Amino acid sequence: MIINYFGNDCFRLQSGDISLLADPENNRLKADITLKTLVPTEDGEWKMENGTNDTMLITFPGEYESKEIEIEGFPIAEESTEKFLKTAYRVAWEDMKIVFLGHLSRPIDATLMEEFADADILFLPIAGGHFLEPEVAAKIAKQLEARIIIPSFGSDKPDAFLKALGKKAEDMEKFVFKQKDIVAEKGKVVILKQG
Repeated sequence: MIINYFGNDCFRLQSGDISLLADPENNRLKADITLKTLVPTEDGEWKMENGTNDTMLITFPGEYESKEIEIEGFPIAEESTEKFLKTAYRVAWEDMKIVFLGHLSRPIDATLMEEFADADILFLPIAGGHFLEPEVAAKIAKQLEARIIIPSFGSDKPDAFLKALGKKAEDMEKFVFKQKDIVAEKGKVVILKQG
């Protein structure tokens, strides 16, 4: 699997001919499956977006399956408003559990912590402000016990997060791995350079 970073919360995961894209900011990047963790509303109604013939677009909580990838979206109800809906995703792909916390700004409840525990790959925001404060992000990362932690928002300034986590990070242009490569990892932080 190859993971590339395109800034903010946009990541593309690719394995063979299959790709998954999280939170693209425009239509320039293409993938078989696209996840959106933040969906705006229109006149108080959730605005449903449709994919194309080539792309499955997932913008809401629920269970989905495509190309042997199972996806479950969980509503972040306490952070959703009349203006937008926040969703976090758990993805099962190639015997790996991948978690996208997206636009999270506060700790998640115990039920979701259980759903997201023991992830192989955890994507989480660390910027503070509209996103998780670095110390809160570090606490969540420790509780979830992910093998690999990949920061999103704020990854260009990870020092406070790394200090709170008590870890050093490995900087990479892209993260290339197989499941067997990360089985022994526990809490490894990978900082991806924006491509």
